[in-house]
Amino acid sequence: MHFTRITMNPAQMGGVPCLRGLRIPVATVVGMIADGMSADEVMVELPDLDADDIREALRFAAEAVRERQLPLIIPA
Repeated sequence: MHFTRITMNPAQMGGVPCLRGLRIPVATVVGMIADGMSADEVMVELPDLDADDIREALRFAAEAVRERQLPLIIPA
């Protein structure tokens, strides 16, 4: 999968994946969506972003966890 809006620069934000060279980590955007914000609400909070940025952040996050085993804790 090819990501045109995701950048990683060791000299910026410790090299974490960000959107379009901005100091907006993908994890921040994904977290906002996970907390129940709509894409429109995220764009109000982070006006440098557009809908395509948010979609690509979500696709990047999905790809990052695809086909990896995640530890699940099953309550006793």
